[in-house]
Amino acid sequence: MASAEITERLLIDFVVHEAMLLDENRLDEWDALFTTDGWYWLPAAAHHDDPLLQASHLYDDALLRRVKLQRLQNPRAHSQQPPGQGHHLLQTPVVTAFDTTANHFALRTPFIYTELRAGRTTVLPGTAHHHLVATPQGLRMRLKRVDLLHAAEALPAIEFYV
Repeated sequence: MASAEITERLLIDFVVHEAMLLDENRLDEWDALFTTDGWYWLPAAAHHDDPLLQASHLYDDALLRRVKLQRLQNPRAHSQQPPGQGHHLLQTPVVTAFDTTANHFALRTPFIYTELRAGRTTVLPGTAHHHLVATPQGLRMRLKRVDLLHAAEALPAIEFYV
């Protein structure tokens, strides 16, 4: 896919599709939406701007994502007995960068993520920031940053991707 073919609608549809894959536990398909050098970042505070110099709840490259996904999908994973179910409620994603020349597209999406696991409900409000590029395989995430509303406070064990 050439960056010249990208439309705002295509970018918004990508973000909605990405959340659906997480909700439906289609984790391998979700992981395939990242570039080979893509990162998933969950900073410990919304004002953080450097994951190497500031605390993060998660800062996962392809290898770390793969290890976590294999563990989550293992039928013997204690933390997933019973497996959790998640649901994203998204506001309409807003395109914040649209640069076909640089092949850089960014979106900001406020959300509420709800997870049910072992009879306990966890609600995490926040904002997702997707940094996308066009590749021959379609749009891919170079970075997904999730700023949780209460990221600086104690969070439950993070056994999932938001």
